[in-house]
Amino acid sequence: MHPYRRPLLLLLGMLALSACATRPPANEPEALAEYEQTNDPLEPFNRTMYTVHNGIDTVLLRPAAEVYRFVLPQPVRTGVGNVLANLRSPVILLNDGLQGETQRFGTTLGRFLLNTTLGVGGIFDVAKNFGLPGHTEDFGQTLAVWGLGEGPFLFIPVLGPSNPRDLTGFGLDIVSNPVTWVVANGDNTIENIGYGITGLTVLDTRERLIETIDSVKETSLDPYATFRSAYRQRRQSEIRNSGANPSSGNAWGTGLGTAGNPPGRN
Repeated sequence: MHPYRRPLLLLLGMLALSACATRPPANEPEALAEYEQTNDPLEPFNRTMYTVHNGIDTVLLRPAAEVYRFVLPQPVRTGVGNVLANLRSPVILLNDGLQGETQRFGTTLGRFLLNTTLGVGGIFDVAKNFGLPGHTEDFGQTLAVWGLGEGPFLFIPVLGPSNPRDLTGFGLDIVSNPVTWVVANGDNTIENIGYGITGLTVLDTRERLIETIDSVKETSLDPYATFRSAYRQRRQSEIRNSGANPSSGNAWGTGLGTAGNPPGRN
């Protein structure tokens, strides 16, 4: 281990522990119920991370998304989003299978084959015209279906809202994605393509959320709490497979995060 890494990890750990929200006593049932409902024992620390992320978003992510929107017309951005969604099909397919969702497995497989061939590599979402709508699926959802609890809410700069289960799932998504292995075993050109895919995922997701995030920040008395609630509700909906929208993206993050499945513009 690097000589400076251990002290840094210890410092981060102490900061996190010192930033824990105080659990209300049992004689305050309403406050205790609210505390358990929000599931945010690290709220002071998470709010600090939210502030850091908000700064990064203000000076980098949002301006880049605006440039992306200005340079590329809507039809081109739609095609980019569709390609990114198609590239994630193997991960979605794997998780459909691991959850025993045979019908959704067939839908994902059919979408991938149709969009890769007739859709010219996924540029056009022709599968939906064949009655095969897209859906999201990831290892965070699979772990939830298998009974693993979400753990405490976390806010990660750049990635956005998350929790320990979804962070673990995010790592498994990366490892299980064939694109990861193609890029890792390729030459510099293929590696640069991998960086390009990551960059486009960030830009595409953030561009679609410009109005949504602006609206929350302008109208909400507590944007952090609003993003936290929206994220947790959306994840619960996705886990139950109740109306998950492949174009929903992360409620705040860049699309790299746990809920940030590279979305298509369906």
